Amino acid sequence: MSNAAEAPRQNRVIDLKAGAHMMVLDAGIFCIFHAAGQAPAGPAGLPGVRISRAPGTPPGLVTVSTFEEDGWIGGSNGAALVRVMRGPAAVLVTTYQEPDSVHPAPRLQVAQLAGPVTSAPAQPAVPAAAVAPVAAKAPAPDVSEASAEKVAEKIANDISAHIQRRGDVATGIGHWMGVPGSQSWIEGFSIAPEDGIPASDIEYQAVLGKGWLSPWAEGGQYCGSRGMALPILGLRVRLKGKSAEAHKVRLTATFTDGTRLGPVDGSEALEAESLAPLESFLLEFVSESEEIPAPKSEAPKAATPRAASKAASSKTSAKAPAKPRAPKAAEAKAKPATPRKRKPASAS
Repeated sequence: MSNAAEAPRQNRVIDLKAGAHMMVLDAGIFCIFHAAGQAPAGPAGLPGVRISRAPGTPPGLVTVSTFEEDGWIGGSNGAALVRVMRGPAAVLVTTYQEPDSVHPAPRLQVAQLAGPVTSAPAQPAVPAAAVAPVAAKAPAPDVSEASAEKVAEKIANDISAHIQRRGDVATGIGHWMGVPGSQSWIEGFSIAPEDGIPASDIEYQAVLGKGWLSPWAEGGQYCGSRGMALPILGLRVRLKGKSAEAHKVRLTATFTDGTRLGPVDGSEALEAESLAPLESFLLEFVSESEEIPAPKSEAPKAATPRAASKAASSKTSAKAPAKPRAPKAAEAKAKPATPRKRKPASAS
């Protein structure tokens, strides 16, 4: 074969600039994400980063979850959730760049979301009527199957999520996803209304860390992880297209530390100040003319001894009677006058 014939075939192999690094992590849950201010990937999809289990690390010791199935997080605005069951353990971080790139390799940041975790046994999927507090009343044991199906049909499967110790759960718009106060976190979710607003007009994000959100997911796409004991820390939902002109979002959420936020219009992400995992959320779509109540923020606060003593002091001072004034000198009791003795008359 001539050199001319070999040239096109040789040009199909391009040597990229690549770098590999071993990242050693302790036991816990971590978020690996791009540092801010980096240029997005070019037409060829480079630069980019892939996070994977390091060679020699036993399977099951480290689990990596990304929005792409192969561990690819791109060159910017990407993230990977890493769970280390027993540390220290290593993950492999590989960077890729164009052959003639003069820019430094993508920079990453690591944030620990939680300490060592123990995986709870997965439970079978729970019907929406069993997990949503506002669901229809459960039918009596002797009702017919037709009646039971009729009750189940009252709640659509607009929202699905994977919940700790419960598995995959489905419910409808206007119903609670998850149970407030259950202490079971949400690992991921998807939103695809069966009626009304089309899924193509909905976008949502998951909170992965302090000020760090996942990329926008389109309606029907799963956002988060599943079965990895990696909680999301909040969410954000918005409408677009014609649906945004006629409706607006009303979102309420609770967290595992007892924090309750909302309702809000979805323009800002709902996340607890303590970065506690998301426990449940209530998503509603209301007409544009309907007013959304002022948002409420309830966080568990323990009274400090200083505050308690101050309150007790103010309460005591409020009830204490006024001190009696000292009597004035002019009001002192006058002594009774003593009779003056008469002098005896002298004899003339």
